Amino acid sequence: MSILCKLCEKRRARRHCPGVDADICPQCCGTGRENTIDCPLDCPFLREARLHERPAPLTEKDIPNFDIDLKETFVQDHEHELMVLSLALARAMEQEHAVDLDAREAIASLVRTYRTLQSGLIYETRPQNTYAAGIQDRLVKAIEDLRETVTEEVGMQMLRDTDVLATLVFLQRLEIQHNNGRRRGRAFFDFLRTYFPEPKASVEV
Repeated sequence: MSILCKLCEKRRARRHCPGVDADICPQCCGTGRENTIDCPLDCPFLREARLHERPAPLTEKDIPNFDIDLKETFVQDHEHELMVLSLALARAMEQEHAVDLDAREAIASLVRTYRTLQSGLIYETRPQNTYAAGIQDRLVKAIEDLRETVTEEVGMQMLRDTDVLATLVFLQRLEIQHNNGRRRGRAFFDFLRTYFPEPKASVEV
């Protein structure tokens, strides 16, 4: 006797879904994946789907803060800030159990705050979304720690607000590029984990 899909209860179940801890059909897997199902990142069916995801082509109207020009040498020129904030963002998303859209909201809020600073005002915007607010708090702490580290290394304040803003805008554009459009999607988080992994602990001999 064949087992019916736990979700639709109509089609034959052909794969085990760790997100619902039950056997489901491929159709429900495809439609529910990262929409109605919280998919573990190590799910083999999710990993397979990732291989076929392609970043959506972006037009000028799709890119927020397009007036902020990020030069071709941006990554090279701001490698340290980018590494620190990308790792902090990935950690924050993991600790907050957040999805890509939460990260998008947190980054956008911080960008608005730093754009306000450029106008000479001090006004911190804050997301109502508690997951996004948690990410923002952790990023703010990471930026403060980075300022202290840079100051200690060079003996003066060298991390400019414009550098922080540019790095946040770069991350904002990465999120938009890698977001797969699913409500619970974590493709951007997966990207961060891959390209900005946790540093390996040194082994004492």
